[in-house]
Amino acid sequence: MGDGSTFGVYDTAAGRLGGLICWENYMPLARHALYCWGLEVLVTPTWDRGEPWLSTLRHVAKEGRVYVIACGNAVHITDVPDRWPFKPLLKHDDDGWVNPGDSAIVDPDGKFVTGPCHGAQEIIYGEIDLDNVTGPRWQLDVAGHYGRPDVFRLLVNRERQRQLETPGAGDAAFAAATEPSSPLSR
Repeated sequence: MGDGSTFGVYDTAAGRLGGLICWENYMPLARHALYCWGLEVLVTPTWDRGEPWLSTLRHVAKEGRVYVIACGNAVHITDVPDRWPFKPLLKHDDDGWVNPGDSAIVDPDGKFVTGPCHGAQEIIYGEIDLDNVTGPRWQLDVAGHYGRPDVFRLLVNRERQRQLETPGAGDAAFAAATEPSSPLSR
């Protein structure tokens, strides 16, 4: 569990970076907030894989006119220790992949820069050119001239949230519980 206090885009040497984890990438409002904050590179660590996921990566890159770095979890059945009682329950393909990974880097036009890395445990590399982010946004900028701020508005709560809140209890309840005559203080 988390909150919006750490949700954002961060200036780095590699561009304005943001991240969504796993199926957060299917949340259009989360993506839109990142686009509005000037996202250039989206990092997407996930368990998801396969053609629907790869289509999503391509769509998100084209939609936001951003680079997408997809970090898939490539797990082979032999990577799971035999002592783990759930190992026999794991489904895997004919080659033994519980998850074939599908790590990839996608450019702002939705084309693969590298990958997808399917059925292998490798580090992928690719070059990105941030000029390829700015140029395509002249055509389509879903957080700019195509965003329709005259019709739509997104509110993002970026305040830190408390884990526990007791409405109405306040300081009076605490004071009563700590007074010497209170049964709670005995």
